[in-house]
Amino acid sequence: MASMASLSASYPKYTSNFPTRYTHLLYDLCLVPRNPPLMKKGSFSDLTIVRSSNQTESMIDSTDKLSDIPLLSCLEAIEKLKRNRENNKGNQQYLAMYSSIFGGIVTEEAAMVIPMDDHMVHRGHGVFDTAIIANRHLYELDQHVDRIVKSATMAKIILPFDPGPGDFQLSPSGCHQPALYAIVIEDKSLFDSKGIKVVTSSIPMKPPQFATMKSVNYLPNALSKMEAEEKGAYAAIWLDDDGFVAEGPSMNVAFITKEKEMLMPKFDKILNGCTAKRVFTLAEGLVREGKLRGIRVDNVSVDEGKSADEMMLIGSGVLVRPVIQWDEQVIGDGKEGPITQTLLNFILEDMKSGPSSVRVPVPY
Repeated sequence: MASMASLSASYPKYTSNFPTRYTHLLYDLCLVPRNPPLMKKGSFSDLTIVRSSNQTESMIDSTDKLSDIPLLSCLEAIEKLKRNRENNKGNQQYLAMYSSIFGGIVTEEAAMVIPMDDHMVHRGHGVFDTAIIANRHLYELDQHVDRIVKSATMAKIILPFDPGPGDFQLSPSGCHQPALYAIVIEDKSLFDSKGIKVVTSSIPMKPPQFATMKSVNYLPNALSKMEAEEKGAYAAIWLDDDGFVAEGPSMNVAFITKEKEMLMPKFDKILNGCTAKRVFTLAEGLVREGKLRGIRVDNVSVDEGKSADEMMLIGSGVLVRPVIQWDEQVIGDGKEGPITQTLLNFILEDMKSGPSSVRVPVPY
């Protein structure tokens, strides 16, 4: 989701307070006129001059022209959106989007948009969740719906909608058109189960009140992921205020101890992972077979985590991904752990032939 800012301008105020080394940026953004005498007027309406895409150059006084940014019609904007989507194809293809604002489903990517004054966009007041569609079934739909309901309650959002569009104020009281959006994404990335490296995050994690809800406020998560990539790692691991292992930027963390016990941090300060809980359920089979001694949710120290035989990340985006190095510490023998691989196979099989409690048929 693109970041945005609400701007109000008084030009004398900007020139007196804005660092001079950045004024060229304001010129390029048309926030400050290049003609200094205009500064005395102090009127945004007097100073903002744009050229419509169908206007000729002669229609504008060159001495007053502040920008060559065109004023687009709605149709012209839509055409540019279409060309932009066509020229920016990645590993994800957006198949369809439902919008309560439209009151229907669209399949044209250029039409998959959210109003800029939606309280979710400019204030981060929204919640979301993600479920996998595999083999014509939605995986763990009920579990994800339960979680988004809990998140919405914590965020004071009345389901099934977020506050929706209305204005750019901090309070949602002016948002009188609640909104719900749903999108179907086909990820064409190749599935990878190779062992990865993680690092300890220096980005402060969210306090429990916000970490335990799945809101659209993912700036700390994004910065944590970026930090990991800058250090040549896949993800960064957060520690809580007491120094215990918490979670990754979008996944849970679990360990197999030297005593063959599966160990995961408590959920009281982190997001309640749907995939992680399902993995725990499936891992009970390994306990019955004697391959695991037990399963435990508890505080996990960094030393305990780094000295484990196996480490894994668990989430709907990675399923079960083996970790072979944390910071400078090699995990176990430095290879993908056998129990981690078994749990991944369990999840993959569960997505294909699991019980109806985790698989909801989707006709398409």
